Amino acid sequence: MRYTCVILFLVLGLTTYAQSPGPSYSFIDYQKSFPRISEALNKKEDTLIKQFEEKKLPWPAKYIYLRSFKYDSQLEVWVKYDQKEKFRLFKTYKVCALSGSLGPKRMQGDYQVPEGFYYINEFNPKSVYHLSLGLNYPNASDKLLADSLQPGGDIYIHGSCVTTGCIPITNQQIEELYILATHAKNAGQDFIPVHIFPVQFKNTKSVDYLHKFLKDYPEYNSLTNEMKRAYFYFEKTKQIPVVMVNRKGGYVLEADLPAEPSKQAVAAKKREPRPQRNFSEDEIAKVVDKLPEFPGGNQQFQVFLDELSKEMTSYLGEEQPKTYVMVEFIIDKEGKPANAKVIKGGNEELNEKLEDKFEKMPAWTPAVRMEKNVAVRLKQSLYIEKVNP
Repeated sequence: MRYTCVILFLVLGLTTYAQSPGPSYSFIDYQKSFPRISEALNKKEDTLIKQFEEKKLPWPAKYIYLRSFKYDSQLEVWVKYDQKEKFRLFKTYKVCALSGSLGPKRMQGDYQVPEGFYYINEFNPKSVYHLSLGLNYPNASDKLLADSLQPGGDIYIHGSCVTTGCIPITNQQIEELYILATHAKNAGQDFIPVHIFPVQFKNTKSVDYLHKFLKDYPEYNSLTNEMKRAYFYFEKTKQIPVVMVNRKGGYVLEADLPAEPSKQAVAAKKREPRPQRNFSEDEIAKVVDKLPEFPGGNQQFQVFLDELSKEMTSYLGEEQPKTYVMVEFIIDKEGKPANAKVIKGGNEELNEKLEDKFEKMPAWTPAVRMEKNVAVRLKQSLYIEKVNP
């Protein structure tokens, strides 16, 4: 195999409230010990059984699969009774609140809903959002691609219709979903897959919006392509593809994929990584008494950024009129810039030029911590837009 891979859904995860306290309890018995779950079962289980009967589905489902579409605000629930069967759609819930934009979650506090391949690793019957099912974010891919120190976490499917980066549905709906997931786990499905897609790929309007988004953020093409392939694989087979993660954090589908009708997004070009100076995490200060300062102060730094943004417009693609870019870089304890990296936005050529410009900035006055000069990691955003003559 040409990839060194980590198989998702086969990794052990810690589960809060998910293990029974003794051998005499089943998982459902344990969940029933919590008042909200006991009440939800009393209210909802009979209705769910009837709905399964109406769709000629065996109760309870031993396997469930969840698909969420961010732009379309949908959460699909697929079920089956036997592992060899094809999944069948049981319900589609409306996601009732959104935060962030298209694209994956890459750091704590960015308010992004993740995109990718996850599984439920937590059942929380005491959630402040009524009930919640936790996802294993950051997964193996996120740990390689997201911020190494603060990738974020605590991503849930939950009730209460409010969110800062989760997937909220109504309290009535989370009760139903929690019951379905509890039965599946009780039957032995330890890793309930949850795939979060940017859009519903069969919705033309949604796909058109995605294409416009990718013109400004072409670095997401690779992720989008793999998610698209997984989507159409399931559409064709009604089975979940095996998803791997390569050494660079990219998803890889290990399956013969059916042909799909719409045009593939163009994959971003690969380029050799820039030489990086080695800094241990202990060398990078997390808290400082005084921030580093660009020569001439903040006003001159803003002049530098304005001139740089104008210069970078010549590297925008023909179908990329504008882009929002986030650059991460280090100012070492001598004030020298190092390890510039575009972590959001741009395109291959633009990002390379931008990183070069940041690393060639004049020496700064270094940051200070406890009367000593220290290295610090900074992030800077730029808005780059073509101006019509």
